[in-house]
Amino acid sequence: MKGNFPIQKLRELQTPFYFYDTDILRNTLELVKKESVRYGYHIHYAVKANANPRILSIIREYGLGADCVSGGEIKAALQAGFPAQKIVFAGVGKADWEINLGLDNDIFCFNAESIPELEVINDLATAKGKTASVALRINPEVDAHTHHYITTGLKENKFGINLSQLNDVIDTLKRLSNVKLIGLHFHIGSQLTDLTPYHGLCARINDLQDQLAKQRIIVEHINVGGGLGIDYHHPNRQAYPDFKEYFGIFHRLLKLRPEQSLHFEPGRSIVGQCGSLITKVLYVKEGSTKKFVIVDAGMTDLLRPALYQAYHKIENITSDREIESYDVVGPICESSDCFGKAVDLNEVKRGDLLALRSAGAYGEIMASQYNCRPLSLAYFSDNL
Repeated sequence: MKGNFPIQKLRELQTPFYFYDTDILRNTLELVKKESVRYGYHIHYAVKANANPRILSIIREYGLGADCVSGGEIKAALQAGFPAQKIVFAGVGKADWEINLGLDNDIFCFNAESIPELEVINDLATAKGKTASVALRINPEVDAHTHHYITTGLKENKFGINLSQLNDVIDTLKRLSNVKLIGLHFHIGSQLTDLTPYHGLCARINDLQDQLAKQRIIVEHINVGGGLGIDYHHPNRQAYPDFKEYFGIFHRLLKLRPEQSLHFEPGRSIVGQCGSLITKVLYVKEGSTKKFVIVDAGMTDLLRPALYQAYHKIENITSDREIESYDVVGPICESSDCFGKAVDLNEVKRGDLLALRSAGAYGEIMASQYNCRPLSLAYFSDNL
């Protein structure tokens, strides 16, 4: 089963380009809203997944906040209409101008990751006569069993504060007069399709809260990050993640204190399945033992396969011919510019259109102009 694409309209567009199905995006957002509202959870969309202005505008319509990891993302969120009081700012290396941007706009919270960062936030807030609200990003030391490039919750990762350092951080906070501790922040990794690690995260947070309560420290907000995965192998059959079970785990297992609120930062799970990279076949090249399909999209348009050998389902959306096996590669002057090996596709000919599915997250946002290639345009199903 192939995706539902307006083939004739797509043929008229200059390839490669990103194609976004707004029905899938809106249906996903409806599910997120339905399943989170029942528990009163707060959702901040992780802008790093896709910052296309139209995508951001649609997400903002559904009342979500924004999770930002750079000053540029804060600007993009504000320009898209996200309220500053729903913006959280994370990241291990916040520059002074980025912190000042957050302070000037009175954002909801800085997710702080070290003592030096807390000291800088305090100094900059003092200079402005403001008090910065912060959450401590804690490494819960829960193994998410995902790719090592996107694991973030272990003590050897660059992110966050190790549990063994927490007491020193709390002591530091006591002497910082322009920083207010309002929350604890966690993020154990990305592309989690087995939800079991979240059980461990809940247990670790419960233990940590008990320890802090003994010091009479009870924060207002708990932020469990994001990381919920999508089905890259079956985007048509599994277009929507299981948000019901995802949110249900935290409702069942996380022991919140009275008046504490729970925050989430989903990104990929919201936008991943709504986007595809559409590319045209330039050549079919016969090798000694295999056939190569050479397309006009490259790792400059979709970096994930080259960066961490990520799988994307590839479909020949303009052919119903017999199935054959191909290596699908791009034109970039790098051997890593390969989208898939031994890919079963309907027989490919020059001029066919291929769709690289599940490219709504970390596709357009990670694009580059390597080899002096222009950035590809984006089109939406509801305005073609």
